[in-house]
Amino acid sequence: MKILDEKFADIQILRYQLKGFDELSLKQRKLIFFLSEATLWGRDITFDQNCKYNLIVRKSLEAMTASYKGDRDNDDYQAMETMLKRVWFASGIHHHYGCEKFKAGFTDRFFLQVFDSTPDELLPLSDGMTRLQLRDILYKVFFDDSFLPKSVNKADGEDLILTSACNFYEGVTQQEVETFYDALKDPEDNCPPSWGLNSRLVKDADSHLHEEVWKVGGRYGDIIEKIIYWLRKAETVAENNSQRRVIQLLIEYYETGDLRTFDEYSIEWLHEHDAMVDFINGFIEVYGDPLGIKATWEGLVEYRDVEATRRTRTISDNAQWFEDHSPVDPRFKKKTVRGVTANVICAAMLGGEEYPASAIGINLPNADWIRARHGSKSVTIGNLTEAYNLAAKGNGFMDEFVGDAQTRELIDKYDNICDDLHTDLHECLGHGSGQSLPETSPDALKAYSNTIEEARADLFGLYYMADPKLVELGLLPDGEAYKAQYYTYMMNGLMTQLIRITPGNNIEEAHMRNRSLIAHWCLDHAGGAMMMEKCDGKTFLRITDYDKLRQSVAELLAEVQRIKSEGDYEAARQLVERYAVKVDAVLHKEILERYEKLNIAPYKGFVNPVLRPVYDADGEITDITVDYSEGYTQQMQRYSREYSI
Repeated sequence: MKILDEKFADIQILRYQLKGFDELSLKQRKLIFFLSEATLWGRDITFDQNCKYNLIVRKSLEAMTASYKGDRDNDDYQAMETMLKRVWFASGIHHHYGCEKFKAGFTDRFFLQVFDSTPDELLPLSDGMTRLQLRDILYKVFFDDSFLPKSVNKADGEDLILTSACNFYEGVTQQEVETFYDALKDPEDNCPPSWGLNSRLVKDADSHLHEEVWKVGGRYGDIIEKIIYWLRKAETVAENNSQRRVIQLLIEYYETGDLRTFDEYSIEWLHEHDAMVDFINGFIEVYGDPLGIKATWEGLVEYRDVEATRRTRTISDNAQWFEDHSPVDPRFKKKTVRGVTANVICAAMLGGEEYPASAIGINLPNADWIRARHGSKSVTIGNLTEAYNLAAKGNGFMDEFVGDAQTRELIDKYDNICDDLHTDLHECLGHGSGQSLPETSPDALKAYSNTIEEARADLFGLYYMADPKLVELGLLPDGEAYKAQYYTYMMNGLMTQLIRITPGNNIEEAHMRNRSLIAHWCLDHAGGAMMMEKCDGKTFLRITDYDKLRQSVAELLAEVQRIKSEGDYEAARQLVERYAVKVDAVLHKEILERYEKLNIAPYKGFVNPVLRPVYDADGEITDITVDYSEGYTQQMQRYSREYSI
């Protein structure tokens, strides 16, 4: 199987392999196929959630490029085709990481010529939209920089709702949103639902606020019915009664939109850990909402990597030891760690917010009260990590950015195992560690919540990477290995993640803010244990005292856990705004120039394998085969034809 597929703009498309798929039973493979179809049907929901114009932009670009009769080698057409590929990748008109709107790259004259020659029947002219109205919208999207400039704005002091293009709110201000959802909270409710998770909040003509719930009969109802159709098929081949109940509760939630049913589903899903096949399907993560209230649709179908799971099971089996020895205030530690399960899995199908760019680790459910009472389930996606590692071999990155041979040797020897282990610690234990005080609202940190939570999990992983316990448990080969992770993590947070930032922009994405926060805070507080140095005009990181650096990690972990546990909004704001947001323009320019010479795409994503059912004469499925030959453009065009309403 060829790992690399298309490369365009700042993107490299990879393939991932379904190792051991043929060894699964026919029933398990059918379950994966049915769940995969349910996953692929959610694609248009994600597009629409990211911005209300995303679907008409995507469909218009698809129509214009498909019907274009001119020279396809000219610069304007190539730029338009690249724009379409970027829109496919980001599920919209804004960068999937930086949040800024894409620049057109083609001229307005070329756009008008191509649009005017595109037949009506190919354009998205539904719901009474005229051709002129569509053209005006597209023109503003492509050529008006002030129109919808960011999908998610997190700038301190601005109205985050009015300045964000995400399609979770219509006609409301940040203050109105916060007041609306604060009124729904009951301080006496010990099991509060995640209010607002599965709806769009809008203001009607009479200035009344109401939710458009994402359910059957509600917003996205037609697509959700397609998802339910395939979930019902999956129900018929569930591996056990608990998994069958998970699917039934998910269907009920999709039918009713009831968030308490979603909590029931989450708890049942959490407790099901015997099946080989598992999945995520629904409105889950809230990174796409500047207030962290509303969830973007995502899908993932997976099956367990039995051999690699032994590593994560070792971690989860010792969860109480890690919690007890954490450097945080005892008030914020869990007396009893419950229900921590962790698997290394093979992704079989990616969808929605997990496609084409995907997380490599996931820890759910997100509700704090469910974590406290029932625990959490974590996965590390091994076949995606393997694809990343294969694609990075010999690309020259470490030679350029790591200043001394000894550190490069350390990284070459230990980097892959340390990266996997840090992801495991982050997902398996970090997110599930600690506890909030009873009076702390889960929404207390507001726009800073996601960054603080990711920092908390990363710090937990970093702290324990250096603990002798990991060598004792056989998770690391020796006491030197963790240094590879410390170096690459701090280098990334201080320097190399800047390759993903457009010059002049701040850091917006929560994971990037988290890494910047940790690295810059430690640079300030580690007392010379690490420093930035110049050599031959290039900036490098030097770490002189790893033990001292670990002490700084411990101090920051204790403070971040306190902020989370007490809901200290002001401390969170100051920490993030000081260390996580701003970019050193001079260093940024240097890093970009050095990186450009390597000709490496800073972002990676995946094309899905094609699962093909084989039928007998009676129409029964007798096999599911895997085809890796479909390319990125071919796949995106097919998905737009086959999984769109």
